[in-house]
Amino acid sequence: PEGVTKTTGFCSHRRSSQGPDVAYRVSKDAQLSAPTKQLYQGDAFPEDFSILATVKPKKGSQSFLLSVYNEQGIQQLGLEVGRSPVFLYEDHTGKPSPEDYPLFRGVHLADGKWHRVAISVHKQTITLILDCKKKTTQRLLRDPHPIIDTKGIIVFGTRILDEEVFEGDIQQLMIVADHRAAYDYCEHYSPDCEVSVPDQPQNQDPNRSNTLQRLLGDPKVFPGQREFMIPPESFESAFRSPSSGDLLKRCPN
Repeated sequence: PEGVTKTTGFCSHRRSSQGPDVAYRVSKDAQLSAPTKQLYQGDAFPEDFSILATVKPKKGSQSFLLSVYNEQGIQQLGLEVGRSPVFLYEDHTGKPSPEDYPLFRGVHLADGKWHRVAISVHKQTITLILDCKKKTTQRLLRDPHPIIDTKGIIVFGTRILDEEVFEGDIQQLMIVADHRAAYDYCEHYSPDCEVSVPDQPQNQDPNRSNTLQRLLGDPKVFPGQREFMIPPESFESAFRSPSSGDLLKRCPN
């Protein structure tokens, strides 16, 4: 779609691969959104989960990488990238309140460098693991049994009516229905450049090449785990859904 091109990813050369990792360069002209159920096909959004991303935001930028809205257009989840990013989360009871959103002070994701960002949401805590090393844990004051509506839409790179939009490079973006996945991100999902990409359940299909780019493939369901991944076709061709037209009309041009 407009505003999206392929570029070199996190590794310019990776062991046992024939070339560099592949990423997508996203400009402010890009508009990507889809019904949540089209991307996350589980019966319900998981209570505990991980968000995994390999990104290089434009230096000095501040924007939301991912926003999840319910059927009424209320934002339920949002991952900000920039300086001291906030994690927006609002369950079916309206918890936590905006003043209690987790804020990761001292973290800078828009310094012009690649970052591997792994977020673990477990019960009433959220842990950010940055570049496989730095761990920061905050309280997430949500309902003991929170519900996230999957009848709305997911917007990539901004929030509805926001002027700030994501600009930069992105190689991987996943939501995994396991809060422990964040702790294994650099081992099982986005390893160092001198390490081959390990075999994984979503990688064992013989029709899938063993590269990080293929981890951006269609959602796969296997025992004990569900994943949401931004699929390549969402970058190759912008998608829209008539059923979510009212919400999509509110997205910034």
